Amino acid sequence: MTLRERYDAMTRAEQGVTLFVGGFGFLLVLALLTGTLTPTYTLYLAGLTGMYILLSFGLNAQWGYTGLINFSVAAFFGIGAYATALVTATNSPLSIPGGVVVGLVLAILASAVIAVAIAIPTLRLRSDYLAIASLGLAEVVRQIVLNQRDWTNGSGGLRGIPDVFAGWPVLGGLPERLPSLEFTEYAVGVPGLFQVRVLGFTLDTPFWTDLLNFVVVVVFVVAVYLLLRRVHRSPWGRVLRTIRSDEDLASALGKDTYGFKLQSFVLGSIVMALGGVFYAFLAAYVSPGDLEPINTFYVWIAVILGGSGSNRGAMFGGFVVVAIREGTRFASDILPSQLPVNIPVLVDVYGAIVSDFGSTRLLIVGLLIVLVMRLRPEGVLPPQRELVWPSALEERDE
Repeated sequence: MTLRERYDAMTRAEQGVTLFVGGFGFLLVLALLTGTLTPTYTLYLAGLTGMYILLSFGLNAQWGYTGLINFSVAAFFGIGAYATALVTATNSPLSIPGGVVVGLVLAILASAVIAVAIAIPTLRLRSDYLAIASLGLAEVVRQIVLNQRDWTNGSGGLRGIPDVFAGWPVLGGLPERLPSLEFTEYAVGVPGLFQVRVLGFTLDTPFWTDLLNFVVVVVFVVAVYLLLRRVHRSPWGRVLRTIRSDEDLASALGKDTYGFKLQSFVLGSIVMALGGVFYAFLAAYVSPGDLEPINTFYVWIAVILGGSGSNRGAMFGGFVVVAIREGTRFASDILPSQLPVNIPVLVDVYGAIVSDFGSTRLLIVGLLIVLVMRLRPEGVLPPQRELVWPSALEERDE
């Protein structure tokens, strides 16, 4: 099947997402070539996108599959990040050799244990109680890392986290052994009329290090996606969806709904912790500020935007959230400093927005959610193509 045939076989929503991602990728390459973004920062953005996708996968496995309302995404993210930082960071009293693998295992075990501890007393009750308990957990974890100064360094955070492959026999020193590539700057255009400077950057050790980290994130994102897709289509996944639609019906069919909900909650929590693990390696620094409730809000936005229960939607939602979150940082430099009209009220409002455009990103996200809920309440990429039910596989050209 040719690319054109594949494109024609997509729904309108899928075609729109393809064009959006392709157009954004083109702008990203253009910004890279013209020096607006550096190669290292571009890889950081790509890694951050992978982290948000993992967090969206985790929440989607809980809320999208089973209908479990979890407001402690930032808590499980922090558990993964701090479990890694505690055994790898240079200023951590618990740092040990080979801490990379130990941190990964510790993050998985800690997130699973805490998920079980919070789920056991709440999952037999209404979903409201899990939501309330998860809110409490998010604040408890943040206060612990903020006040347990002997281990977490309090508000100063843990820094000096090594690369993912630090200490490995071959990959450990690979970035230092790779050559630096310098690209000479060129001026493209018509002299005296219009010229744009392109290239003019160097690919050195930090770039190769970030590239290896990015490859690891991509591998885990793909692995988690394939796992969740298999789970979604399995009999276990069908039971989860039945519980989300009608828990009483699932119980009447003889299913242990409590056990299935517990498994779903633990699975999602572990995936969220994996997102925290890779953020620690990506940023080489973690602090209590990374556990702010706003990060949970962003992940919920990603899942709602993409489509509840859709793994592809979770990927797209994570991509859009990072695009809005990071793109608004540069809006003040791109937008004109003043309006062409001289209306005092409009000039004052516009000036306030442009001077600190990053603070308006929540307004942008809110308007985006209102628009999506109005036009596509099931999300941009609903999960019908990911399910095995015949009625769900019917194409809906919406």
